[in-house]
Amino acid sequence: MSGDRLLVPVANPETADQLLDTAIDLATDRDLEILVLSIVTVPMQVPLGEARRQFDVDDQEALVADAVERATGYGVAAAGRVRFGRSVADGIRGVATDESVDAILLGWRGRPRRRDVVLGSYIDDVLADAPCDVLVKRIDRDRRAVSSVLVPVAGGPNTEFAAETAGALARAHDARIELVTVVPDREEETVAEARDLLNRTAPALGAVESVEQTVLEGAVVETIVERSSDHDVTVVGAAEGAFLRRALVGDVPEAIGREAESAVIMAKRKRDVPEALWRRLRDRFR
Repeated sequence: MSGDRLLVPVANPETADQLLDTAIDLATDRDLEILVLSIVTVPMQVPLGEARRQFDVDDQEALVADAVERATGYGVAAAGRVRFGRSVADGIRGVATDESVDAILLGWRGRPRRRDVVLGSYIDDVLADAPCDVLVKRIDRDRRAVSSVLVPVAGGPNTEFAAETAGALARAHDARIELVTVVPDREEETVAEARDLLNRTAPALGAVESVEQTVLEGAVVETIVERSSDHDVTVVGAAEGAFLRRALVGDVPEAIGREAESAVIMAKRKRDVPEALWRRLRDRFR
């Protein structure tokens, strides 16, 4: 991350606390301001200009205020917004654009996948059209201390972003990191290429006390999920590649996100494809 503001949309106190755990770690390491956001959805028949008069937002304002107070208690700069919008995704993207946000941290409950939904309706839409980097944290697991972080390595900007994020978490908790990549066989050339990939990824971690690099053999998802049981957090980059149907994070990162024993954060760099083109390509494969 290279900007100065991290947007954290919150919906209830339980999930807000889990997101703030990560937001505070990242903000402390990167010297970011946390912008806490609560979206109030407004039906089409109600003009947005009338929304504040017609809707009671005391609960949302209290939630945002509590989150801001917690962040500032850790010495992190923080501010809050309650935003009215036609949809959660529109509200998040609008604030991200208006406030020149560097990254968005979203919470995901890891529910079973439906045919037409990857992570969740508003998360999918934010991932597709976000004007900045996006992190998605699975928040249906109990909170626990962070002493080790697993980073599956596949190459590309999203893997680098995942490594940057993992490095920030490791520094916040004095945690160790394991970079791991999975190969189909132990042929000398295959393993050499895998080790080269790990070596190229390691600098993105930044200054970290303990880093282990591991080449494993096997099926990618099953091997990484098994390895995740030895770690407290898994940070995985979204897949790079073609515009497949609903290809927002990629089949492998999504499967890891759902099945890993640890907490999971998925990392996605800002897409360089123009928004209008991405929408057309996305809709074509729906």
